[in-house]
Order: sequence, then C-alpha cells, then structure tokens
Amino acid sequence: MRAQVKVMPYRSMTLEELARHIGMDARTVRKWAEKGKLPGRKIGGQWRFNRAQMLDWLQREMHALDERHIRNLERAMRQDNTDQLMDAYLAAEAVEMNLPAKSRASVLRELVRVAQRTELVYDAPSIVDALEQREALAPTALPRGIAFPHPRRPLEYATAEPLICLGRVPAGIPFGAPDGRLTDLFVLVCANGEREHLGLLARLAMMFSTDLPDRLRETDDAEEALDLMLQTEAKFIAQG
Repeated sequence: MRAQVKVMPYRSMTLEELARHIGMDARTVRKWAEKGKLPGRKIGGQWRFNRAQMLDWLQREMHALDERHIRNLERAMRQDNTDQLMDAYLAAEAVEMNLPAKSRASVLRELVRVAQRTELVYDAPSIVDALEQREALAPTALPRGIAFPHPRRPLEYATAEPLICLGRVPAGIPFGAPDGRLTDLFVLVCANGEREHLGLLARLAMMFSTDLPDRLRETDDAEEALDLMLQTEAKFIAQG
C-alpha cells in the first residue's frame, strides 16, 4: 500500500505569495512586516509568514484595516466570478431579531440553535465549542455594537453547506467590544474553507461599516432584515 503524504495546509508563505493571497501591495506587506505589524520572520534574509498565524491576524485585526484593504481582501478571497452571494449563505429561517440571550455563552448557543433551523447543521456541539474557544482567544465583538462570531478555523464537516446566521439581542450584552459598548447585532459565520471564511468576514465588515446596523435595529421582521442585508451587499458588489 502506498504511504499517504500529509499536506500541510498552513505552510509558510513568501512576502510575494502573501501579498497575492490577501490582495495587498507587496510594498505595503514589507513595510508592515518591518514595523512588526504583521506576524512574520526573516529566514535567510527573506520574509516568511506562517499561514495559520496570518489567518489569526486577519480575523483579529480586519476591523482595524481601512476600507481599501478590506475590499481588496474580499476580492482576493473570491474563488471566481461566479462566487456565491449572501443569499446563498443566509436564509430567512436563519434570521432571529429577538434572540433570548443574556450572556456571551447563551448568545453563542442561541445563534447555533437558529442556524439549526436551516437543517444544514450536522454537529451543533462542535460549532458551539469552536465558537467559545474563539471568543476565549480574542472577542469577535467590533465597535458600534456588532460581532461576527466564528470558529478560529473553518469547520469543514460541521455543516452540510457554509452558512450565515443573523441575530439581534435588543437589550445588548457585554461581548468584549473594543469601544466598551454592549453588543446587540451578531452574525454567525460557518464556512467550509479558509478563502470563503475570510471572504465572508471581509464582506460583512464592509457591509456593516454603512448604516446597515442602524437599519437592522429598526426592524423586528426577519424577511425585512434579510432584504436589508442583500440590498447592502448588492451596492458593494455593484462597485466591483
């Protein structure tokens, strides 16, 4: 029997490979690496970046990137011109505008419970566990009362298909937001692969940088909330 060769999915990348991977100018990557802003190291005089460390960095620091870098990252993560839009990931039954949650742990459980309505969830306990581990590593809460809970690594076998779940806790809960405010809008992201995972997070970051959060707070209707999400996405897609 032929021995199987293990492929290391999180190998190191050169500076040029990283620049292409995240859609950033190589000069900017070099500048950030030299300033210690990126998790890289020099080997034989050449910059090397661990792919797993870069995935962690992008998830943690994406909200601090300017709009141009987030947009370029989202474009770089698209598989091809037929890449799926938000309506392929977010169904009306996966939207709950009145989540009965009062703590970080309970909101994660409730989000997964709502995701189970799609009948695409194979392993709910594993998703909850992965979300809790991710939040323990670093909160996914962003300024303006927003959070994008997601596993640290894509869970390929936890769902039949990648999915997104939108939830709102009207009163808000403490979720570790950098601006110290309560978090009331949550978007659960369950992707099957790294590119899709980062692409969805980048697209959501762009969408929620608009007046979308305020508009979502004004409705209790799941269908209306879904329409607001799709309309906002369509504007960004139209811009290329």
